Amino acid sequence: KFRMPTSENLIPIRLDIEIEGQRLKDAFTWNVNDPDSEIHVFARRTVKDMKYPTTFISQIVQSIQAQLTEFRSFEGQEMNTGERLLPLKLDLRVNKTVIKDQFLWDVNNLDSDPEEFARSLCKDLEIEDPEVGPAIAVAIREQLYEITIQNVTSGRETRITKKARRGFDFIPTSKVGGTALDLMKRFGNKISVLRRRKEWDFYEPIVDVLSKEEVEALDAREERNAR
Repeated sequence: KFRMPTSENLIPIRLDIEIEGQRLKDAFTWNVNDPDSEIHVFARRTVKDMKYPTTFISQIVQSIQAQLTEFRSFEGQEMNTGERLLPLKLDLRVNKTVIKDQFLWDVNNLDSDPEEFARSLCKDLEIEDPEVGPAIAVAIREQLYEITIQNVTSGRETRITKKARRGFDFIPTSKVGGTALDLMKRFGNKISVLRRRKEWDFYEPIVDVLSKEEVEALDAREERNAR
């Protein structure tokens, strides 16, 4: 049945709210089993901690509730499962740290832990900013969420096609699945846990620490794009 393919059924939540010239952007995970009353508590604490006007409380609550409702609309539906390794990509800037990476992930492993993976990655790459790890975990969960929704859609289409054709097993290739298929073609038919030398650069993580001037320039550009 539909759920996040991770050990904890936490879903990614993003906030991007602007009221009277003040903007709140944040990303975090939420336990769908928590009572909805916790949303109001969270919103009030967030506004208080970040010293935003109380008008932000209702907007935060509405945004979180809308994203939870979307996730719950898929609950109980069948997923198109199977052993699949799909590429996930990171392209993030958190404060002064820019990280780019990609790796294969078993999207059907219900014991996977994006938060633990993020902690290990930051340790291996010697990333000191404590905000980078949570941002990586959220980015992974967002991609897994998208893949999971596509699994539900693929499962529906497969069942419909089977009923229509009676015996033909047709599974449409999703956008993410197509990327994985191309990746597997490049690997060849014999899959190995050892990467070929020509693949090293393709998977090599990139970490940059920006200067104060570079950060200010990027912030200004993002603000212009937002406007």
